[in-house]
Formats: sequence, C-alpha cells, structure tokens
Amino acid sequence: MKKRAFIPVLLAGLVWMGSSHAADPFERYKALFKPLPAIPPIPANNTQTPAKVELGKMLFFDARLSSDGNIACATCHNPALGYTDRVSRAIGHGAQRGPRNSPTVLNAAFLSSQFWDGRAPNLETQALGPLQAAVEHNTTLEKAVATLKSFPEYQKRFSESFAEKDPITAENLAKAIAAFERTLITPHSPFDRYLAGDEQALSLQQKQGMKYFVEKGCVGCHSGPNFTDGQFHAIKVPGSTDEGRYLVTKKDSDKHAFRTQTLRNVALTYPYFNNGSVWKLDEAVKIMGKEMLKTDLKPNEVDDLVAFLHSLTGEMPKFTIPALP
Repeated sequence: MKKRAFIPVLLAGLVWMGSSHAADPFERYKALFKPLPAIPPIPANNTQTPAKVELGKMLFFDARLSSDGNIACATCHNPALGYTDRVSRAIGHGAQRGPRNSPTVLNAAFLSSQFWDGRAPNLETQALGPLQAAVEHNTTLEKAVATLKSFPEYQKRFSESFAEKDPITAENLAKAIAAFERTLITPHSPFDRYLAGDEQALSLQQKQGMKYFVEKGCVGCHSGPNFTDGQFHAIKVPGSTDEGRYLVTKKDSDKHAFRTQTLRNVALTYPYFNNGSVWKLDEAVKIMGKEMLKTDLKPNEVDDLVAFLHSLTGEMPKFTIPALP
C-alpha cells in the first residue's frame, strides 16, 4: 500500500523532534495533528445564507421527496444517531436493503469526495444521488421538483434563497441541502481541546492511544484534521464482496477499495465498514490492525486506541427539527 512508505519517514521525524519535547513524552505526537476547523470550505457557486441553510434543513427532513413519502435524507442520517441509522446496511424504498452502510454526514463538508466509492465530488452532487436511487428515494429529479413547486411555502423559500426567475430546480435543491450539511460540523472534541492547550482534556490512556495511533501507522491513512487522507484502500472486510471504487473507475487496482472514513465521532457511528458487519469499535480496530497494518494489536494497545478514538467525539450541531409546509 502506498501509505506504508510514509510511516518510516514519520517515525524518523519523531526521533528528531524528541529532544525538543523531552519534558512531555506525548508532545512529539501531538504536534502531528491539527484541530478541526470551525468552518468548512464553501464553494464560490454556493455561498452560505441563513435562508438557504434553513431551506436545506427542511428538504433534508422532508420525506415527500421520495416516491412513497416515507424516506427522507434524515431517515438514514438521523441526528439522534450521529447522522447515521445504526443498521448494517441502509433501508430505503419499500423496505429494501441497500448495498452499503450509511456513512455519517457529520463533517462530510471536509471530504474531498462523497459516498464510500467517491463517485460524487462534492455535497451538491451527492445530494441528488439518493433521490434517484431505486433502493433509496426511488424518484426522479423532475418529480422532486414538481413536488416542491406544489407548496407555496417552498416557492417562497426558494425565491428567498436563489435570485432566479424560476428558482425551484434540481440544482438549487442540491445546493440548499449541501448548504445545510455544511453546518453539520463537530468541533471542540476533547482531542481538539487538547491540541489547543488543555492538557487535562485527554486522559493518560487516551494520550497513550494517540501514541499508538502514530507508531502503529494508523495516521498513515487517517490523517489531517478530519482523520482521513481521502484516498481509496482495499481491505478484507468480513462478509463483503463489494468491489468498491472499481465500480466507478473500472480499474483492477481499485477492486474492493473504499475511501478512508473519517474517524471523527467514530464512537457514535457504528456499525463499521462498508457493509456494517462490525458493531464494536474494539473489533474494528483489531481488524484494521491485522488487515491494513499487518499486525496483531495487543489487548492493551486496542484498549488505548479505542480510548483515543472516543476523544474524537465533538460537539453536536445544535438545531431544531423544522416545521414542514
């Protein structure tokens, strides 16, 4: 795997840094991380406005955009469940079981691509996918737009959000949902507070877990403020035959490869992996150690890593569920 070459260089750097941080044995590891920004990147063609965000929130919760009126974005991305659904694979139209686990929307605004296989380059493109998927909303963009146009309140809201003669379009529907999703950021986790200088924000066990996270090589793929490199890696997942990124690129090298998932709020977003086959975080850590790092982690290492991962749970976005027209 390409990232493995990064680990020896990283560890060599840690040795060099050691002399300047002798007073704090964890400082050298802490210096490798950055806190989650309070504001995600905003595209120039979809500026954030309060009206647009509120409209996007309404659309996110409106099941009438699905063909049977039962499926909303929030069905699989429930705020009470870490913006996931806590089932192995998503359940959509007609109680059909989808092919993959529902990833969290929390901090998705920082991702370089969307979906497990990265087939959508941004939140706007992603927002239109589930609407048209037979196993999810099972509708068409034309029907979704027609539904919205049938409500005077939505006509008013779209006009307030988009300065166009005919503002209710599929493109603007996607922009509104994406604008709302860019507010779903979880800063100020214990780890972020630790990075900001609060030494008491992490326990000794969590700091030890951070050390293992670096030394064992987890940081090779789970890097950056959002703990993902945005790249695609093949991993042997229990019970999965999903060809992953290959279905998008048709490159043999992408078979069974999936985008590195963010570890932010990972303690809340179980079950894990593309097929949701693993329900316990410690079991997921052991599998990643064996399959990606080619090592059998010791029980104390697993415990410390899990404790560290719990420190990545941030403050949940505060909002009220919207009243729909």
